[in-house]
Amino acid sequence: MTSPSPETNASAESAPTPPENVASGRKSSFGKGSIVFAIFLGLLAGVGTFTFGYGKGASYLSNNPQTCVNCHVMQDHMDSWQKSSHHHVAVCNDCHLPHDPIGKWVTKADNGFFHSLAFTLGDFKNPIQIKPRNQRVTQSTCVSCHENFVHTMLPETRGGDMQSCVHCHASVGHAGR
Repeated sequence: MTSPSPETNASAESAPTPPENVASGRKSSFGKGSIVFAIFLGLLAGVGTFTFGYGKGASYLSNNPQTCVNCHVMQDHMDSWQKSSHHHVAVCNDCHLPHDPIGKWVTKADNGFFHSLAFTLGDFKNPIQIKPRNQRVTQSTCVSCHENFVHTMLPETRGGDMQSCVHCHASVGHAGR
């Protein structure tokens, strides 16, 4: 019997070994659960993309008043805004969204979610009614634009009582309402 040559012995030691999971017969960590999860994410992304497109989602990123009539229940509000004294100086977002960027996008997201939910489920009043959280936004935007006129009526403390602007000026933003 001959002993292996040093060259044969060296090549046996330096031969690549298969990965541990292949050598032990285990399957890779990318199993059925990962595939199901990837399919779920794909379906979710597909449905989301379809809904965003079908619902004209990109239009809600604009400042165009026509966006507000994507929903048929808003047509009366659009018509009354066009007849109002504010038609030439303010669009929907000027009165119905906070003026700071973060507040604006948070309110848009909040309203977008709840409006979509209400319209999908058919759970909304017609004519549509403003929610209390949005009444506070509208009041704040009135004061923001007209502070130099209303400063004497503002409460002494922040958050103090003040009559709502639309209590007396209901038809300013939407004539005939």
